[in-house]
Amino acid sequence: MPNSNRYTYMFVALMALVSALLLSLVKTGLHERQEFNRELDMKKNIMMAAGAYREGMSGQEVADAFKRGFAIKRLSGAGRENVPAYYVYGEEPAPEAVILPVDGKGLWSTIKGFIALESDLNTVRGIAFYEHAETPGLGGEIDKEYFTRRFQGKKIFREGQLVSVTIAKGEMLEESDYGVDGISGASLTTAGINRFLRADLERFTPLLQGRAQQQEQR
Repeated sequence: MPNSNRYTYMFVALMALVSALLLSLVKTGLHERQEFNRELDMKKNIMMAAGAYREGMSGQEVADAFKRGFAIKRLSGAGRENVPAYYVYGEEPAPEAVILPVDGKGLWSTIKGFIALESDLNTVRGIAFYEHAETPGLGGEIDKEYFTRRFQGKKIFREGQLVSVTIAKGEMLEESDYGVDGISGASLTTAGINRFLRADLERFTPLLQGRAQQQEQR
């Protein structure tokens, strides 16, 4: 009888060990897959902002196209340690677009996205929002194409000064190079975007002005 109990305890302990090992492997594999999908989604949205994404592209096609056409850049120098990396689309020293990360608080969540600028570093090529938890049908509409395409062709500088692009509370009364129509019922979400979009563009203003000067000298 004692031996029988001992074997039972050993069997239970062995099964617990095997189960724990299997759960650990599954968790590790799941985490790696989630990180892969998160990075792939980020690359897709960078491409969407730059106008390089085609509807229906597979994950592998996105990864391959991003590797061929995009490069990550980091600012160097004192005071720039907290400025995030940015991306260029096309070959240096005159890429087709420069893509900047933007993020900040909306109404209910942190909103993340990318804004792409044309080679003049003033004209918006596109914008994409890829991570948020805003209200579906209201603030959640910010990632829809009908809204993001409103930014295309807008300007962020006026007479050399940063003005950003402002989302109106509703429909604009007149056309503007520096504003876009808002989303009905989403004024708090878009007010948040207005704040962090300008703040993030201000962080990159020295970069944009520096690159613009380099282009003028060539």
